[in-house]
Amino acid sequence: MKEMVDAREKPHAILVSYPLQGHVNPSVHLAINLASRGFTITFINTHSIHHQITSTSDGEGDIFSQLRQSHGLDIRYATVSDGLPVGFDRSLHHDQFMAALLHVFSAHAEEAIEKIVRHSQPAVSCLIADTYFVWPGKLAEKYGLLYVSFWTEAALIFTLYYHMDLLRLNGHFGCIDTCEDEIKYIPGVESIEPKDLTSFLQEMDTTTVCHQIIFKAFMDVKTADFVLCNTVQELEHETISALQHKIPFFAVGPVFLTGFTRTTVMTSLWAESDCSRWLDSKPQGSVLYVSFGSYAHVAKADLIEIAKGLLLSKVDFIWALRPDIVSSDDQTPLPGGFMEETGDRGMIIPWCCQTEVLAHPAVGGFLTHCGWNSVLESIWFQVPMLCFPLYTDQFTNRKLVINDWKIGINLYDKVRLTSVEVAEKINQLMVGKIGDEVRVSIKNVKSTSEKALAAGGSSEKNIDRFIQELEGIYKHDYKCIDTLAVHAENDE
Repeated sequence: MKEMVDAREKPHAILVSYPLQGHVNPSVHLAINLASRGFTITFINTHSIHHQITSTSDGEGDIFSQLRQSHGLDIRYATVSDGLPVGFDRSLHHDQFMAALLHVFSAHAEEAIEKIVRHSQPAVSCLIADTYFVWPGKLAEKYGLLYVSFWTEAALIFTLYYHMDLLRLNGHFGCIDTCEDEIKYIPGVESIEPKDLTSFLQEMDTTTVCHQIIFKAFMDVKTADFVLCNTVQELEHETISALQHKIPFFAVGPVFLTGFTRTTVMTSLWAESDCSRWLDSKPQGSVLYVSFGSYAHVAKADLIEIAKGLLLSKVDFIWALRPDIVSSDDQTPLPGGFMEETGDRGMIIPWCCQTEVLAHPAVGGFLTHCGWNSVLESIWFQVPMLCFPLYTDQFTNRKLVINDWKIGINLYDKVRLTSVEVAEKINQLMVGKIGDEVRVSIKNVKSTSEKALAAGGSSEKNIDRFIQELEGIYKHDYKCIDTLAVHAENDE
């Protein structure tokens, strides 16, 4: 029996990443963090995400192989189908993609999880899965695993979804005549305007596939043994404290590797352009970095006004412009003559290593969609933001950036965007008094994030406490199993 106990001393977690760029990045970094603390990790990616990563990085097979060789971390790797062909355009056919994740992916995930549980050593102790999956709690229970939900967004978003019943009860969600009053009844949230709710909580139609995912996911997460959140305790203290009265909730962010900007694990879904030489030619703090993330689309009319506004502003800029930013069917969304008029003032690239760009001293501002990873990275590199949210959590992230932390300014609020306004806001951020004020604020917020990740900081303490509690439950359960097995042997 002692050999059985020893084999289980090392925690083994299956980690399933949600198949979107903004979820893959923190999931990979969480895997590295836990493996560096003694975990065995089996990381499950989808065939589609794996194909995109390896086709853009000239890599093959296991994305963790180089890290395993260089650092000796026990991170294993598996891929499964998300229910759609690898070549299917998920961006163009968003609803079909989400429907596959809702209805089909769980079968493929279960097949992989069952195989890993049956054949792996050390024995699997827990399932770590993105909160947006609708099945982890059921599979964890079926295979006798602890269930750890990984929330890759802000705690504020989590608590809004967690309390959808209150929003519905008070007429702020799922009603024909939606209430426009300020929301002051969510535990741990002093107040929030309806316009700052996520896009899904602002929509009238609550029968969409994305709403079904959210409803089912937040029923499932209430069964979790632990929730790990990619945020900083001190930045969302009241919200997190209120959540901790209802669920074991640990703020462990920002979940990325802070010692360097590029890891040995490739995660980018697009080939990255090298912008360093162009940036080296620009004065400190003079360049505006523009990127609207890895998935959401921009209306073509807005994109044209932004492009014209960049020219009017006279500010140097680097723009990571995805080929499908408007649609996979529209590969030339910029206004005619834009590239010629830009000259050396601007650099247009399909994609880049965002942390390397933000870390460059020439970059002094970020025109962003307010994706959570972008917000955390902007804070880390002390680059103030010009906020242009497009979808899902980005409207609520903007509220945190502008109202709570005062580290950015707003571009516009659901009115017609004009190039003149774009130019004015760019100049306010880059050379105006408002820009100076947000630069002071973001320096302080960066200090808070840095302290959280330092030895003795809140995020370090939280991940250590999570591991201690997880191992305590795990070892206690197996001690009971081994005791029962000994009694069974004696009875024989």
